[in-house]
Amino acid sequence: MSGVRHSELDQPRLLAGIDLSGPANHRDTAFAWFLCDEHGLTYKDVFTDVSDEGVVAHVGRMAKRATVIVGIDAPLSYNDGGGDRPGDASLRSRLKANGLPTQMVMAPTATRMAYLTLRGVGLSRALMLLSGQLEVVEVHPGASLALRGAPAEALEVYKSDDVASCRQLGTWLRDQGLHDLPVLEGPSHIVDACASALAAWHWKAGEPVWLHRAEPPGHPFDFAC
Repeated sequence: MSGVRHSELDQPRLLAGIDLSGPANHRDTAFAWFLCDEHGLTYKDVFTDVSDEGVVAHVGRMAKRATVIVGIDAPLSYNDGGGDRPGDASLRSRLKANGLPTQMVMAPTATRMAYLTLRGVGLSRALMLLSGQLEVVEVHPGASLALRGAPAEALEVYKSDDVASCRQLGTWLRDQGLHDLPVLEGPSHIVDACASALAAWHWKAGEPVWLHRAEPPGHPFDFAC
């Protein structure tokens, strides 16, 4: 298990990892949630085919019970004028320095990303309107897996919903402290939701493997792996 310090996690919290797809693609959105305490993350459930309304409802119920930490895999802001945000450029540089593929980091306004960014911006602001103790962080599960040393051969193909690779990454995630995680055989969105939870957990514990601090008002959320 990881050596995360839990000085800020001495009281039980609930933590959600969300892998978003575009606004019209609820089917490929996954929401995994965990109990978060000094022992790690204990898996509770995962939902797929989730709308914005569904995410807000799930998190709202959680926020009535405990402090909630939400890691969202989607851009939660965009750069005025387009192109990379400072955080995108920083993460790409970190991946390059580690000899890892950089194409997984795309500018929020790129053609393939714009609708996902639209959903991420809208959903994150809706979550922050909920009552209760709630913290939101932008995460990049693919980069988090790669920078933390997940099996490279599995990372190369799991996005194609390869069963063996998803299963291998699930085993790796359990070794990182995601307790009671079931066997993951795909789709990859569930793996990414769990990896988003891992990144958010390390962020809250003060030990992200990479971090770009929020720069409000344009970029109001930390971006972490």
